[in-house]
Amino acid sequence: MTPFEADFVEQGNGPTVILLHSSVAGARQWRGLMDRLAGTYRLIAVNLFGYGTTPPWDLRRPQSLEDQARLIESLLQGDRSRARLVGHSFGGSVAMKAATLFPERIDKLVLIEPNPFYLLAQAGRSDAYAEAEALRGCIKTTGATGDWPRAAAEFADYWTGAGSWDRMPEDRRQKFAQALKPNFHEWDAVMTPDLPLSDWHARLPRDTTVMHAADTVRSIREIVELLASGHPGWRFETFETGGHMAPLSHPDMVNAAVKKALA
Repeated sequence: MTPFEADFVEQGNGPTVILLHSSVAGARQWRGLMDRLAGTYRLIAVNLFGYGTTPPWDLRRPQSLEDQARLIESLLQGDRSRARLVGHSFGGSVAMKAATLFPERIDKLVLIEPNPFYLLAQAGRSDAYAEAEALRGCIKTTGATGDWPRAAAEFADYWTGAGSWDRMPEDRRQKFAQALKPNFHEWDAVMTPDLPLSDWHARLPRDTTVMHAADTVRSIREIVELLASGHPGWRFETFETGGHMAPLSHPDMVNAAVKKALA
């Protein structure tokens, strides 16, 4: 169990919905969704390790999905009703793990392009896994030397398309590179084998919705294919466009879909 407490933002009243952000974004990613749903739900947007005032990861061991998932444990102890989790990208993987750790407290998942990359290796999806491994190697190598602008350039171009970094204003580049630092440890959590695919299918809530964009990167598209291969009770929704960062680039479209899934 982690000895840390998570920073979070809370808004609204009603059934509890906990929101878990993608890498780089932080809890602020969910401001539009919170404004939209505050009349229906109690929304808690959590800052994972290194975001907001949640401490950065500094333990002398690789970070795990469980370490991140434990950050929400105290948020589940206030009342005895069940919570719903929404997670995007890395936050989707954390939401998956949290649902297995606290099954009696979580009854609904909305996963937007979750990224447990190790599943690709286990399933023999070697080309898709190689994409993720190449980006991980870049982040680890350049991050270890403190060359965060180079790491940020590779990260941005992979997730939002070639040339994204070059088109980014200089002030935005500086903020992006600084915000990327927690990702150095997040790769350990999503590349290290956790539960096998069959256990995810067996242990996650039946009321699970998985969303992805048709034009997302190959690694995510194939993870979604794996998730869809063994659980006929889950719902899957595909956005025609938007890419991996659709919750930020196409918020109205994604927020409407999340609202529907939560209901």
